[in-house]
Amino acid sequence: MSLAHPLDRPVWSALNTRVAPLAIRREQDGGAAVRLDPDVGVFVAAADGSPASRALLTALSREYPGAGMVEPEGAPIEAVLPDVPVISRASCVQMTAAALTAGPAGDIEFQTLGEADADEMLALAILTRPGPFRRGTLRLGGFIGVRREGRLIAMAGERMKVEGYSELSGVCTHPDFRGQGLAGALSRAVVAGILARGEQAFLHAYAEHTATVAFYESLGFAVRTRMTYTVLA
Repeated sequence: MSLAHPLDRPVWSALNTRVAPLAIRREQDGGAAVRLDPDVGVFVAAADGSPASRALLTALSREYPGAGMVEPEGAPIEAVLPDVPVISRASCVQMTAAALTAGPAGDIEFQTLGEADADEMLALAILTRPGPFRRGTLRLGGFIGVRREGRLIAMAGERMKVEGYSELSGVCTHPDFRGQGLAGALSRAVVAGILARGEQAFLHAYAEHTATVAFYESLGFAVRTRMTYTVLA
């Protein structure tokens, strides 16, 4: 399936290009499907709507349960589901940013997060639910965090990467420390790093979370298109 833009199908694009080293790929009878390493994330995608690709998508989804699909809302590929039960479907907006808006400089100190922080990162993500997150998600790169008294209280990082774009993801703050501008400061820092590489930033947010969408708009993001996020059993 040819793509007019790499963000039209971000999971397929990423797992076949910049994130390919972390992907599990299956090809047979002219079909293809890919799945992000389950220790790193949940995402899965088929090459197209052919029976061969759908069969491979089904096999990957059964072999590694709990997968998620992100496909353009209303596009034919959105209906190419594996033959496994669907837990939920949600409408999302895909947003992009080519520049950051002016914002407060602030004095928030953050640090680069790595393997030694993996358990704390996962615990914070489970508590705050910023989106699909696994212990190995940090392998996608760019994660930074804020600590108070040695405790990780906020973080943000990168996820899917396609040609010319990297995704802001994993933005979360412990409930006891919200309202201090931590999410905004960390998001700005991650996006600034992406822009400094000559790329643009993108992200996905649940369409019904209007406050979240407005927050990202305040940073310089604009809605590009609508997507559907499907969670498989």
